[in-house]
Amino acid sequence: MSRRSVLATAAAVAALAASAGPALAAPGAGTAGHRRPRADRHVDNHFWTTGADWHTGTAEGTAVTTGARPGLRIETPAGRTDYADPHTGRTATWEYARWTSPVHRSTVPATELIASWNADTPTGTWLQTELQGTYTDGTKTPWYVMGRWTRGDDKEQDIRRTSVDDQKDGRSTVWTDTLSLDDPAAGPRVVSYQLRLTLYRKPGATGTPTVWRAGTMASAVPDRFTVPASRPGLAKELKVPRYSQEIHAGQYPEYDNGGEAWCSPTSSQMIIEYWDRRPTAADLAWVDPSYADPQVCHAARQTFDYQYDGCGNWPFNAAYAATYRDMQGVVTRLASLTELETLIAAGIPAITSQSFLKEELTGAGYGTAGHLMTVIGFTAGGDVIANDPASPSNTAVRRVYKRREWENIWLRTKRKNAAGKVVSGTGGVCYLYFPVKLGAAQRKALAAVGIK
Repeated sequence: MSRRSVLATAAAVAALAASAGPALAAPGAGTAGHRRPRADRHVDNHFWTTGADWHTGTAEGTAVTTGARPGLRIETPAGRTDYADPHTGRTATWEYARWTSPVHRSTVPATELIASWNADTPTGTWLQTELQGTYTDGTKTPWYVMGRWTRGDDKEQDIRRTSVDDQKDGRSTVWTDTLSLDDPAAGPRVVSYQLRLTLYRKPGATGTPTVWRAGTMASAVPDRFTVPASRPGLAKELKVPRYSQEIHAGQYPEYDNGGEAWCSPTSSQMIIEYWDRRPTAADLAWVDPSYADPQVCHAARQTFDYQYDGCGNWPFNAAYAATYRDMQGVVTRLASLTELETLIAAGIPAITSQSFLKEELTGAGYGTAGHLMTVIGFTAGGDVIANDPASPSNTAVRRVYKRREWENIWLRTKRKNAAGKVVSGTGGVCYLYFPVKLGAAQRKALAAVGIK
């Protein structure tokens, strides 16, 4: 299983009865042209991806790239700074440029926010993503660091990709990759936010990070032990590669104790290869040639968060997927299995995060405080077809799980653990990976779940 337990604490799963009421169902005061969400979604996704998007922000030394995939790059460094890497013990000087988004007013008065980004970070470059929210009373959070990211791990030239612990202001806290309100029932919500991207490189270098997509999922999912049952609406199965994390048990224990905890990168690799992208032979040259499926080892190494000490950082997995040719990755929440059916119908599989007791998911054979699977389809009866990496072999990865059990363990926000203690559930968290070039039906399906 994943070492990642659900990051929301008791504060993040405190009673959200108000979130199911008028405040969430009411029209949002979003940015111009922003559609009102359905009242049952309680999720606002906003991403900056186009040249026009990037030009709306405040640039300090950044420029917008032209071409088919506009993005941000360093044009003229705005300054220099020293960074003491807590995971290497080394301090180095970096030059940087910065971009700050305009204020985005969420259609959802949010209790949680998760940023995600897609970027190219050549050796010797990296990216810091920060988020500042505004509460309903007009006060602001600090600028919270939501991740320091690089695709590389050259011991001499790169920083160690990392989340940042101990960020809080008495009202909200950052739990690895999630900005969560401490008391969402009693305290103010986050009604708007800004995103800040800082691009770093070695002084005097000409290389630069390039950011193609960045944004945030703001949500206020109603607090609940059970969710309404959905009606089956699709029978379809996608041909997604099957990889087991369990066959990697004991391999490269420096990355989250080896394969038994690699559900997230294993799931990521399945979908990356579904879209016909793969690491090169050079990428895999470091892996012991006696190991099967070396690309899974590679995915674990490339998603490893040196602070969290694991491979289950949600945005880091999405960022890894986007290191492949013309790929994009986002972290979001879905409202129902019906929305998953919409994606599957368009040929888009999804990685879902769930937690459950052994007896809550028939046929799994285990319980978990947090686990990632790849949903690849639905049976004629509406049951979920999932590639479950917590399987003893690649051939055993394909599983069929009961629809009603699945939707409840995935969409609920509260559950009881084996000791009978009330703990959190993910509330429908998922990763979506997809190429830049999509068909009309695929674009429509993504738009239907709030992704543009």
